[in-house]
Amino acid sequence: MSRTERIATDKEQEETAMKRERSATLGRREFLRTLGAGATVAAAAATPMADQARADSDEKRKARYQPNSREVQTFYRVNRYPS
Repeated sequence: MSRTERIATDKEQEETAMKRERSATLGRREFLRTLGAGATVAAAAATPMADQARADSDEKRKARYQPNSREVQTFYRVNRYPS
């Protein structure tokens, strides 16, 4: 094998190694890009659920005590009795 052939073979091996390295890098980049896209989709899908949860919590906080209702008036009247 002549020196020129060895140099050509070495260059081919370097190019092959660089291609493998580049494809591995692109694989990581593609993975991270996919991960980011998935997180974006998950956040977008969770937004309607958050709105629903907010509406439910507003409903739970709504004032239900009505001091002039018959049941409340009866409770206070009965509890005024001496024991």
